[in-house]
Order: sequence, then structure tokens, then C-alpha cells
Amino acid sequence: MDHTEVIIRPVVSEKSYVLASAGKYTFRVHPDAHKTQVRQAVEAMFAVHVVDVRTISMRPKPKRRGVTRGKTRAWKKAIVQVRAGETIPIFAGLEGAS
Repeated sequence: MDHTEVIIRPVVSEKSYVLASAGKYTFRVHPDAHKTQVRQAVEAMFAVHVVDVRTISMRPKPKRRGVTRGKTRAWKKAIVQVRAGETIPIFAGLEGAS
């Protein structure tokens, strides 16, 4: 699997911005990607040194609009911690925006 296929996009949420200020960055990743692939992809794409990778499989949530019922998609999330002093430029400038 190519590095661009492993990392789908960064997760934009209040919790991810709080974690970004601590050097932990959150990404949506391919459901079949494992921790080693996520580590290699982040190091190759952003030129940082990864210290720790945590992955979470997000379950689908039930949603309803009127009488129509459905579910959101299941997806996989990875929280990547980089070496102290290093940052990922996608999240640069967003840590202080509250």
C-alpha cells in the first residue's frame, strides 16, 4: 500500500487540536493499515520522527432523518505522536486558535 493510500486525511475536531498542542496528531487512515504502515507513511510524508502510534476502529453510529434510518460509515483513526520539538505543517497555526 502506498503512503498516500494509508493516510486519508487529518481529523479536524476540538479534541484533535488539543492533542496537536501536545505533539499528537490525528489522521483518518485506511481500514486495513496497521501501525507500522501508518508510522512509515507519516515519517515519509511529513519528514518527522514518530514516537508512538495508536489506532482506533470507529464504529458506525445510528442516524435518523425523519422516518429514514441509517448508519454512518465505520472508519479507522490513528493518533500519531512525534518527537518533541517537531511539528506537522498541516496543523501549524491551528493549536492556538481557540
